[in-house]
Amino acid sequence: MTVAALVGNPHAASRTRTVAEDLVRQLAARYGLETGDTIDLADHGAALFTVAEPTIDALTDRVAATEILVVASPTYKASYTGLLKAFLDRYPTRGLAGVTAIPLFTVGSPAHTLAVDVTLRPLLVELGASVPTSGIAFPVGEFSDRAEILASWIEQESAVLDRLLTR
Repeated sequence: MTVAALVGNPHAASRTRTVAEDLVRQLAARYGLETGDTIDLADHGAALFTVAEPTIDALTDRVAATEILVVASPTYKASYTGLLKAFLDRYPTRGLAGVTAIPLFTVGSPAHTLAVDVTLRPLLVELGASVPTSGIAFPVGEFSDRAEILASWIEQESAVLDRLLTR
């Protein structure tokens, strides 16, 4: 089974990407999963808005074939970024069927803690992904403590993750 990250931060090499990749590594280590390459949408900018762009079409195919996908975005206006939305809009209804998604937001304020489950989760479900865990609202002010925060989230969700990832 493969776990990978899709990052919708418009800034390349962002803290959002680092947190998502750290979560991918922790899940892979705990459950013996293979890690896939991170898709950082900041690397593809304007191409996302080109119809029938072969590079982007290949990325959408890769994402749809990923078994466990961490979908990460910074919180923008209490929601996900337009960059992530533009990418996900390329999928038809049920276009992510077969993908198990873990939504992750980096948040600057505790006021945005629910945004990940209120905004990103429904979009992923609409696209057919299974979203069996709660989303992660990662506080960017605690970036240096990310290993412990992510490990704590994995432990909190272990009943679901153990059933899902231990086969």
